[in-house]
Amino acid sequence: MTDEPGFAYVRPVDLARFAALAPDERLSQKLLDRTSGADSVAVKYIRTPPGGGSPEGLHTHVVEQVFFVLAGTMTVEVDGAVQQAPAGSLVVFPKNVPHRNWNDTDAETVHLAIEAPAPQLGEPFARPVV
Repeated sequence: MTDEPGFAYVRPVDLARFAALAPDERLSQKLLDRTSGADSVAVKYIRTPPGGGSPEGLHTHVVEQVFFVLAGTMTVEVDGAVQQAPAGSLVVFPKNVPHRNWNDTDAETVHLAIEAPAPQLGEPFARPVV
């Protein structure tokens, strides 16, 4: 972390922006990453509407990724296994393991996405599995 002037120790989610979304819109807000003072971790707040999911489809990362499901029920596929992750679930995507997530319910899902270490700037984060 940094001790630069103006560094924000508290980073609020723009709830008004999320509330203003159309029901079919997906939105991700970066809360912490290499551009905002972190090297060890990146955190995003993500809302996925019914029918939405991983924009990349089945993919991998070179870092570990963890989701904490705050609302709704997310479906995840990790290394070929499909499971439901209701609110209160922690989902672990090990680095270099194919995975994806989607929302096949009638209600939105909201989750925190945490990557460690923080992805390198300028490198592709999601690597599609073909």
